[in-house]
Amino acid sequence: MDQCLGDTTPDEVLIPMQTDGSFLMSDDRVREPLLAASKRAMNTTSQTAIVGTKRCTIESLDYEVVENDLFKEDWRTKTRVQIFKYVCMKWSLALLVGLITGLVGFFNNFAVENIAGFKLLLTSNLMLKERYHAAFVAYVGCNLLLATVAAALCAYIAPAAAGSGIPEVKAYLNGVDSHSILAPGTLLVKIFGSIFGVSAGFVLGKEGPMVHTGACVASLLSQGGSRKYHLTWRSLQYIKNDRDRRDLITCGAAAGVAAAFRAPVGGVLFALEEATTWWRNALLWRTFFTNAVVAVVLRSLIVYCRGGKCGLFGKGGLIMFDMSSTVSTYSTADLLAVMILRKGAVFKIIHTMSISLLTSCCSYGIPWLARCTPCRSGNFKNFQCPPGHYNDLASLFLNTNEDAIRNLFSGNTGNEFDISTLILFFIAVYCLGLVTYGIAVPSGLFIPVILAGASFGRLVGTILGPISDLDPAIFALLGAASLLGGTMRMTVSVCVILLELTDDLLMLPLVMLVLLISKSVADNFNIGVYDLMIQMKGLPYLEAHAEPYMRHLVAHDVVSGPLLTFFGVEKVGNIIQILKTTGHHGFPVINEPPFSEAPELCGLVLRSHLIVLLKGKRFTKDKVLTGSTEVFKSFGSFDFAKAGPGKGMKLEELEISADEMEMYVDLHPITNKSPYTVVETMSLAKAALLFRELGLRHLFVVPKTPGKPPVVGILTRHDFMREHILGLFPHFNQRKKMNEEQT
Repeated sequence: MDQCLGDTTPDEVLIPMQTDGSFLMSDDRVREPLLAASKRAMNTTSQTAIVGTKRCTIESLDYEVVENDLFKEDWRTKTRVQIFKYVCMKWSLALLVGLITGLVGFFNNFAVENIAGFKLLLTSNLMLKERYHAAFVAYVGCNLLLATVAAALCAYIAPAAAGSGIPEVKAYLNGVDSHSILAPGTLLVKIFGSIFGVSAGFVLGKEGPMVHTGACVASLLSQGGSRKYHLTWRSLQYIKNDRDRRDLITCGAAAGVAAAFRAPVGGVLFALEEATTWWRNALLWRTFFTNAVVAVVLRSLIVYCRGGKCGLFGKGGLIMFDMSSTVSTYSTADLLAVMILRKGAVFKIIHTMSISLLTSCCSYGIPWLARCTPCRSGNFKNFQCPPGHYNDLASLFLNTNEDAIRNLFSGNTGNEFDISTLILFFIAVYCLGLVTYGIAVPSGLFIPVILAGASFGRLVGTILGPISDLDPAIFALLGAASLLGGTMRMTVSVCVILLELTDDLLMLPLVMLVLLISKSVADNFNIGVYDLMIQMKGLPYLEAHAEPYMRHLVAHDVVSGPLLTFFGVEKVGNIIQILKTTGHHGFPVINEPPFSEAPELCGLVLRSHLIVLLKGKRFTKDKVLTGSTEVFKSFGSFDFAKAGPGKGMKLEELEISADEMEMYVDLHPITNKSPYTVVETMSLAKAALLFRELGLRHLFVVPKTPGKPPVVGILTRHDFMREHILGLFPHFNQRKKMNEEQT
């Protein structure tokens, strides 16, 4: 939580306020910057957001380099060998992320294919014996059991694991953090919840959860393991800042796409186009390397399984739709995802079970409406048909989602699916996808959207069959592409992913065309589904562009209070009091006479650094400068490095005596003396872009004219949020509504 009132919970108590609105410190000295800021509006934007299905406290990440004396000394003393080890460690971690994510991706698919295969095989055997009621009970019972286990894992162990996880990962890479987003418990539930959820026959995929899984793996490795689960590796504890963790988690998200779709290049482009906010060439190479490792791991395991050594897995599960046909053009667009949130673990489980029962009844009941057709080669189901015949609806419903997509993408098969079959399947999948996405299980959107788009595309291709020489499979691919473009608003990454899936480069022009058309059409109605979910979850995401009303405001207009400052040499009791009564994570440090001719801004000090400094107890009885030497004797650079979630030192752990409370401590050695600042008259639009592009957590606003306090205020992520600004200036919102009504 940054320094704004929204960072303090309602239960926290602010520093006592005087009748003039100023705040007094324990030694009754009124601070000028504090007095000036006390009249500022308080930021009341929410400091919580929905992660998965649980409302969690959120904080901002700090991608700025803290250039204090310790940091400078650490870099001055680093040898070439140490720098080489640091670079090698980053590449080694990228290797491990790719290796582990590839193994997890294979395990997910291996487990789903075997569990779902056993369920479908049991149902099929009972159907062949004409025990239709027993087959229905077995099918529904297996689905309910698997769905209940998946929902219980999410409801009771890790609610943050519900959903796809892509909005949470996207928000994290934008600078929004919550302890539960990438926690080890979230990783475990994501893996097993996704396995059980997909095996339960829901209209959802495991591809979105794989992105979250890859990010969780990267986060776990970047922290050197987990103390809570007694899995720690000292050799990996080299990454101690948010910037390097962000880069590794970007590699993990890209690896998740590569593992889910066997699309390494598509994974890199997904991270570039959709996931990450900051990108550079060095990150491109590490991400590409990570995905190459994933591709090698998956290729090796698939070759091993082709010998029949993986049970019902065979060569399936890891999506690959081989297509070879001539090309032409046709497109269709748009899907809007709906998310349903339920509170309470029991309600989440009941909700999931009800959707499972609905899905099972549709999957088993609707195929009875289809007629039997003479058999073709392929993954088709007899269902109730006599030997030598197949049920085309059952071949779509009573299959895994990946096998259903393979059937829709199968070419040179003539009228394999009847028009009525494709209509029923599209309507069912579309409606089930709407009500399924949002249940308390790990769930992805890619497969449901591909399934709905492919069925609609094949329907169009079948209808146009008499007047077109194109294979309906081509229309199925283009339908899937257009629905993906309209839903997720991704173009380049989706195009490459589909081409890697189908292994048909000749489809490139048409896939590009339908993606551009569908995205352009959908952009006229709303934003992409992941951006919608970020808004619904309340995650304070910073967009790449500034809102138009920001150009009519300056930085000074939205500064919120109260502003709390420290002197360069501060009394220990004052520091303890402020840390206890606020949840702020950054404080301006002000130099005053005799340490400077006039009050001046020294820099920024972080809450975590203050706690570490206080624990060292390098105090003095007099208010004097001790310099950096004393700090270097007691601390190393790693002592002030960013700890993992939940691992940092707590204020409650400090033991400060009454005598020590009256002593002083020099804050200069741990103060970032080069913080980013903007003048108070800078356009708020420019300040917002600067804040986002630099990945800041705190941005100082300084006065334009001399004679004022050295700091006007601090801008944090929440000061740029729409609800805060329009709360201060509601006429902008009214003007926008009037313009919308006129247009």
